[in-house]
Amino acid sequence: MNLVLFGPPGAGKGTQAKLLTQSRGLPQLSTGDMLRAAIAAETALGLECKAIMDRGDLVSDAIVIGIIAERLNEPDCTNGAIFDGFPRTIAQAEALDRLLEGMGEKIDLAIELKVNDESLLQRSENRVKEMLAGGQSPRADDTPETLRNRLAVYYRNTAPLIAYYENAGKLKGVDGMAPIAQVAASVRALIDAVP
Repeated sequence: MNLVLFGPPGAGKGTQAKLLTQSRGLPQLSTGDMLRAAIAAETALGLECKAIMDRGDLVSDAIVIGIIAERLNEPDCTNGAIFDGFPRTIAQAEALDRLLEGMGEKIDLAIELKVNDESLLQRSENRVKEMLAGGQSPRADDTPETLRNRLAVYYRNTAPLIAYYENAGKLKGVDGMAPIAQVAASVRALIDAVP
């Protein structure tokens, strides 16, 4: 099963992907995590991406598609994967479809986590406060100011995926404002309903 989880930044995609990885054994392909690993390793790609991500902007499609293509060839992706934070544009969705088709696979389901922007901003502010209170430093791209920019980028670039996956008959929506366990149960039910 190949599953796309999407929704605005902070909607809980990463949380739900981790829960699905634990319960279904499918690897979570988080482009954000993959890019942050390159940044931590201070590779040339990582340093280039850091400047882009710190502004809240998206890295180029070519970089992201290349990272995904390499990752899909790993043995743990044999039975599918959970795409977390990718695709983010129609062009990326089309490239992913072509990539999977070349491997004899397809996207089986796209789940949109529907949330309220003001609540997302409040979540971000609370997360920063909790991290600071716990002696941790929040990520540069995890502040309310950056989130506002990321939301604008999401609505401009990623929201069109709603129509893309709806037209393909693969889109389902989940109330991302519900408690985590309830969202997870809704996501599991949608997956179980896929033929």
